[in-house]
Amino acid sequence: MIAITSPHGVDETVDRLIAALERRSITVFARIDHAGAAREVGLQLADEELVIFGDPRAGTLLMQTDPAVGLELPLKVLVWDADGVTTIGYRPPTELAEAHAIANRAEVLERMQALLETIVGEATAS
Repeated sequence: MIAITSPHGVDETVDRLIAALERRSITVFARIDHAGAAREVGLQLADEELVIFGDPRAGTLLMQTDPAVGLELPLKVLVWDADGVTTIGYRPPTELAEAHAIANRAEVLERMQALLETIVGEATAS
């Protein structure tokens, strides 16, 4: 996993991440508040949210090549608080070629990787 610290809190980092996605017309499928769910059942968890997003124009190409890659899609970014430090992490899409028969779609994976680097950069910018 690639992990980068953010100067913003978890909520603000997630808000900035979603805004970066929306500016690009990328669908945000879910914003999952793990800590909120834990609190609802009486458990404690530091702030932690998962954002699930994607664009079928990219993911479909991968799934046409190897349907099993659908287990890995849509893309996900996790934002969490680790002792007062906000961290944003994701699995590099280029690693999907190792687990699935999609090596011939390297250009799609590289574009996905570049997108993640850009939106995480926007979410964590000062």
